[in-house]
Amino acid sequence: MRLVDVVAVEGVVFVTLFFSIISFIVSFFQNTGDIAHCVARLWARIVLIITGVKVRVHGLEHIDEKETYVFMSNHQSMYDIPALLGHLRVQFRWLAKIELFRIPVFGRAMSNAGYIEIDRANRKAAFRSIQRAARKVQEGTSVLVFPEGSRSDDGRIKPFKKGGFVLALSSGRPIVPVTILGSGAILPKGSLRIEPGRILLRIHPPVETTGFSNKNIDALMETVRSIMCRDLKIEKDANG
Repeated sequence: MRLVDVVAVEGVVFVTLFFSIISFIVSFFQNTGDIAHCVARLWARIVLIITGVKVRVHGLEHIDEKETYVFMSNHQSMYDIPALLGHLRVQFRWLAKIELFRIPVFGRAMSNAGYIEIDRANRKAAFRSIQRAARKVQEGTSVLVFPEGSRSDDGRIKPFKKGGFVLALSSGRPIVPVTILGSGAILPKGSLRIEPGRILLRIHPPVETTGFSNKNIDALMETVRSIMCRDLKIEKDANG
């Protein structure tokens, strides 16, 4: 590993630990998770700066800050997390795999921010998490889901899992697809080598869930997935 990579990783670890402790402290004074989420947003911005990653956002005009959504994004890299946290300028809560909540200090910070763990190995527990997330959305807080469930190995979008779409149908709120482009080149899956670069977040118009149900949920999944796949194809064609 290059010296610059070691310095970058150590910097990210230090900043993550520092802001996790700050999040823990603020949880004693405010339990809605709003301030903790703002702390996480600041953490994300600093991580991006110290590792030389710039983020552009297209489509912010599609988001009404007074509305509540279920955001869905493709997942190429661990850098998707700071990119979304730092530049999706709304209060939202992650629906994230339970393994992240088991990381010392960091997992506690996620809980303090009101993020929701999902145990994919336990169907009953996963269903309870989805219902909990649906209640959050109904109460006025947006939720963000990676419908692929885990990072892509090759940049192509994996088959979607139904959980996030069940959440959207249960809450009755629109889905906002967000395509992430470029993060896979910055920190590929399985690597600790961080390459400075650019990430593009493309926010699409909301997809209404009205007219969809569990009977035709596959059609809703394909609608959202095709939007993201189209973006990736355009990027691939543009890069030759």
